[in-house]
Amino acid sequence: MTRSMLTRANIARTLLLGAFLLFTFIPLYWMFITSIKPSDDYLAVPPVWFPAEPTILHYTAALFAYRGLDGLINSVIISLAATLLSTVLGTLMAYSLARFNTGGQHLSFWVLSQRFLPPIATVLPIFLIYRMLGLHDTHFGLIIAYTVFTLPVTVWMMFAYFRQMPKSLEEAALVDGCTRWQSLWRVAIPLAAPGIVAAAVFAFIACWTEFFFALILTSRTAFTLPTVFRAFLGFQGAQYGEASALAMVSLVPSIMLGILVQRHLVRGLTLGAVRG
Repeated sequence: MTRSMLTRANIARTLLLGAFLLFTFIPLYWMFITSIKPSDDYLAVPPVWFPAEPTILHYTAALFAYRGLDGLINSVIISLAATLLSTVLGTLMAYSLARFNTGGQHLSFWVLSQRFLPPIATVLPIFLIYRMLGLHDTHFGLIIAYTVFTLPVTVWMMFAYFRQMPKSLEEAALVDGCTRWQSLWRVAIPLAAPGIVAAAVFAFIACWTEFFFALILTSRTAFTLPTVFRAFLGFQGAQYGEASALAMVSLVPSIMLGILVQRHLVRGLTLGAVRG
């Protein structure tokens, strides 16, 4: 390949990358600007790309007047608890499927098939059961629902990871005197740490952004952050500033989590890919 062809390829790659970055960051920038704009600048013509008098009133209104802070705290508690349960249970189940072929191929496919059923088909029976058991509008009830909701994905990500991990390492630990549990905690779990991190991140994001179950299974006590956004739409208009402010707040945990576990996340997704 000639130098001119390499140059054109680099230019094309740079243009595509620039277009992708613009497509990604312009909506985020506009959402941030809307969150600090005065109300009169929302629909101004020409558009106001940066307000002359930025304000944080939308943030205070979204967090306190609309109870966004309560929803944020509930989302943190519920998402972290469900992620922890889903990761622990999913890792143990995936290890059993990969190492002992528990249930044969039918059990592993059954676990995956739980994601085939649309949530709307199960939310009404779950709602009725929760009302009967007193779990409606409770943190514990939503944690159970989110754990069941994210468990199949966690199991399949970790199943692929354990399946590609050499068995000889655990067999060597068994020969050296370790029990099966000791070989799991001392050998398999440390080697599978990137895959566990990747599965936990996906489970957390799924719980953090889930809206449908939270809308049906909660009301005034255990409501999560996504359900607060419905309060910004009214008969007389939409609260664009408050909605944008709360959206910016909701992005912070996901972005921070992605930055903190980026190295493990990339490695976990690469090594845990499902092989044919």
